[in-house]
Amino acid sequence: MAQATATLNPTSETTHGVNPWLIAMAVMLATFMEVLDTAIASVALPYIAGSLSASNDEATWVLTSYLVANAIVLPASNWFSLRFGRKRFLMSCVTIFTIASFACGAAPTLGFILLARVIQGAGGGALQPLSQAILLESFPPAKRGAAMAVFAFGVVVAPVLGPTLGGWLTDTYSWRYAFYINIPVGILALFMMNRFIHDPKHISEAKASAFDKIGFGTLVVWTGCLQVILDKGQEDDWFGALWLRWAFLAMITAFIWWVRRSWTCKAPLVDLKVLKNRNFAIGCALILLFGLAIYSTITVLPLYFQELLGYTAFTAGLVVAPRGIGAICGTPIIGYLTNKVEARYLMTFGFGIFGLTTLYFGNVTLDISPTTLVLPILITGFGLSFVFVPINNAAYGTLRNDQIGNASGLFNLMRNIGGSIGISLAQTLLTRRSAVHQNLIINSVPRSGQQFQNSLQLVTQFLTGWYGHSNAAAPAQTTMYQQLQRQASNWAFVDVFRWLSVLCFLCVIVVWTLKKVTPGKGPAGAH
Repeated sequence: MAQATATLNPTSETTHGVNPWLIAMAVMLATFMEVLDTAIASVALPYIAGSLSASNDEATWVLTSYLVANAIVLPASNWFSLRFGRKRFLMSCVTIFTIASFACGAAPTLGFILLARVIQGAGGGALQPLSQAILLESFPPAKRGAAMAVFAFGVVVAPVLGPTLGGWLTDTYSWRYAFYINIPVGILALFMMNRFIHDPKHISEAKASAFDKIGFGTLVVWTGCLQVILDKGQEDDWFGALWLRWAFLAMITAFIWWVRRSWTCKAPLVDLKVLKNRNFAIGCALILLFGLAIYSTITVLPLYFQELLGYTAFTAGLVVAPRGIGAICGTPIIGYLTNKVEARYLMTFGFGIFGLTTLYFGNVTLDISPTTLVLPILITGFGLSFVFVPINNAAYGTLRNDQIGNASGLFNLMRNIGGSIGISLAQTLLTRRSAVHQNLIINSVPRSGQQFQNSLQLVTQFLTGWYGHSNAAAPAQTTMYQQLQRQASNWAFVDVFRWLSVLCFLCVIVVWTLKKVTPGKGPAGAH
């Protein structure tokens, strides 16, 4: 049956004679632009807040508003593709994203940029699942590994290059150029899509069902509540805040309703029955954990260099940039190995490398130099290539072509949710573990103890030349407390890195619950 399905869906129907690598370049441009923009915007937040007379807390809504709109559109992208045509919908999304990017860069007020970011998120939400579906359908099963390696370049490398590019643009020019940079990329992507992409028969001849208003409404509620909870949870003491408890209740209620609707409705907005496919269900779980691990690491490392070592945003971006180089080096290798080695072995290697390097990060001290972590960061990027591509191949390897569009939206939603949860957990753990370690250090080295008094006396003597003997005591105590905070924060970062390492090793166990997919085969190769 699987072989017959593959015969009915030849890749030539999708490519219409166009070289599939040109199609890959067209969709990769759109994906790269969308993912890069998210990473760049996070670096530019302090500059946006200062320029628009907003607080740092208010500026975080620049990220939140985008992510909420993005998460809502992600799983709904398949219905819009069937209703309006996939090529037309994809080009419309790129156009909306590009115009909204200009509006973000030109925003005179915080309210204006928040509105523009919602529109930009709605336009960008469909880019990843649509690009992935087009890419998978345009290549025969034997070449999908190499195609996904190209897609991985946009998804894995862009978040790594984002902080470096964003830091350089904001330091050298203005935060507005972090958005303006999307305009030429969007125009080039539109030109290539119009020239090379065509809708296959199962899209062009499909008749979309009636719009699932209840499914869409519940999707909006639970994804929106989830993102707001994750974004504001630590700031408002999580469930210590009454409004967060109500938001959590609304999220759970809407989520249960959405799952029930999507499972039982004859024509749901998102068909959750695709999760009956064991490999796809496990793949969704793995991509959620992968998103949690990678986005946590990408967020935590630059914070470590900026907050504890005093690096600028650009310098911190440069220090973590080798991860992008490692991913670029790993991309052609994984593209070749995908058709030679079974996906489970590749993922085991990738998660193992990621876990070992993250464990190495768990030995950082306040005395490290800018080059200390260059090699492990480079190796981390290399290992990521061996995770992302095989996960996609294993998850989609047993699905029919007509299932890929719906599955891709759900799959990418899981990755984005994992990233949001990872960033929120990392920030919460850093704050709370820092307080824990501060108490532990104080208990271990009490103020009345001889060790503390000797250190305080040395600092006081050192500062006497600047403040005088009678005034040096207070600055000396302040200096000692600052050192206490730095050391406690360092141990908090160590905890986060070590826990992320444990998560990666747990992922190795989950990998081996996947069914085997023969390298270079599609559904017919599944065992």
